[in-house]
Amino acid sequence: MGSGGVGGYFGARLANGGADVHFVARGAHLAAMREQGLAVEGGPEPIHLPKVQVTDDPGTIGPADLVMFCVKLWDTESAARSLVPIMKPQTGVISFQNGVTKDDMLRPIVGDKALMGGVAYVGTTIGRPGVIAQTGPLQRLVFGEYDGSRSRRAEDFLAACKRGGINAEISDDVRRSLWEKYVVLAAMSGATAAMRATIGPIRGNPLARAFLIDLAREVVAVGRALGVNLPADYVEQRIPFFDGWPPEMTTSMHHDLQHGKPLEVRWLAGGVVDLGAKAGVPTPMNRAVRDILILHAEGGAKAPT
Repeated sequence: MGSGGVGGYFGARLANGGADVHFVARGAHLAAMREQGLAVEGGPEPIHLPKVQVTDDPGTIGPADLVMFCVKLWDTESAARSLVPIMKPQTGVISFQNGVTKDDMLRPIVGDKALMGGVAYVGTTIGRPGVIAQTGPLQRLVFGEYDGSRSRRAEDFLAACKRGGINAEISDDVRRSLWEKYVVLAAMSGATAAMRATIGPIRGNPLARAFLIDLAREVVAVGRALGVNLPADYVEQRIPFFDGWPPEMTTSMHHDLQHGKPLEVRWLAGGVVDLGAKAGVPTPMNRAVRDILILHAEGGAKAPT
């Protein structure tokens, strides 16, 4: 559900590995996928699927075993409601969207039984209609049941991921996994979008690097205050991860800002601020990012580069 950078990339890998994948897309991307299939370019393993199953109406797909939910956060409720006709009693729904409040939006629509937790790590965007552009080799999925069990549907999805060459694993504490991603993403998206720069220049400048790390530290502090099992030094553990990214790597929020598209800042930096207020944890760095970007949150004119 949603065939952009995340859904398009991982869906292509699953289909390439033999899984029965149906893509949901719209607009020019849908038209291109119908006409020429789907391609992944720019990464270490290019893919071209000359023919894919794609529609703009989930109701035409039929009962689904599992839904990868990959739409932008502002489309969550409407997209989730469109899935109800294809859900059966054992259907799993895994949101690979950004942030840590996404499942709270999904739960009233798809129900507790269907909902699984998930996070995706990949540097991708729609390069042009029908083509997913990948930056760097990073690609990873982490998912699991909220009760920590290794369910049949999770095991089946893991097997499909492995056949598609996806670096995937089942988490025994998926809430922690969500926050581990949130720490990295809130810091990366906040720094790249607020500074209008890729990761290379940011980590290469002492003040910009300190800003990036402080953003991440605030997220850890908020998560720990809310009872998430994150170690106090989690940011320090992840610094080699930040330093290992290609210098040209950026985030979807920075990309959206550059192209005048709506931003997920309300759920990323803004989410840190809101959850920090609930937990009684100050978040001045993330508040700065939210307030800097708020005039661009609804999209509009392209931001200066």
